[in-house]
Amino acid sequence: MSWFKRRSPVQPAASTAPAEVRAFFNRAAADEEHYPSTIDPRIQHVQVVLHHLGDLAGQCVADVGCGKGRFARIVAERNPDASVIAIDLAEAMLTHVPTPILRVAASMTALPLSSGACAGAYATESLEHAIDIPAAVAELCRIVAPGGRIVIIDKDASAWGRLETPDWERWFEARELEQLLSRHCSEVSSRAISYWEDVEPDGLFRVWLAVK
Repeated sequence: MSWFKRRSPVQPAASTAPAEVRAFFNRAAADEEHYPSTIDPRIQHVQVVLHHLGDLAGQCVADVGCGKGRFARIVAERNPDASVIAIDLAEAMLTHVPTPILRVAASMTALPLSSGACAGAYATESLEHAIDIPAAVAELCRIVAPGGRIVIIDKDASAWGRLETPDWERWFEARELEQLLSRHCSEVSSRAISYWEDVEPDGLFRVWLAVK
């Protein structure tokens, strides 16, 4: 089975975000302190992704905007029979993603996967960097099969200003992404989320969960 969308030789390559965004994250790949390769699997962000995606045995799952693949590593470890595809705009980030995770360099707004190819997809602190948010959400949903599951974890607009951000970064109100996901999914919800299960959310992060 091929999960990749076929493209005619006469068509241009998939469009990408502006070169400055790619360049920023290619440089950032050298910064392990702020852009780490690993994440503690006990962190609630990880647990929410694993729980919502469920059993992925024999299925394909996409980590969209994967960075160095810190979530993809754990998803692959917990689902050894799944095909995990790590997608990121920055090639230097992808060099840190270990095999057998499949690495793909692509924009969130033009994912090179067939429609309905995946049983699940997730974007953790990556949608905020997509230049065209509706297009990125539509792509995230397009690659998931009916009944498949989607997770987005990102920063809440109400907390804007708490962190220094690049010019293009976006934070989201709950309803904004709920509405975008609802265009493509039958079930959508969101809630505030913390790093640790026993710590009350401080308003910085929110998780959006959807079923197509």
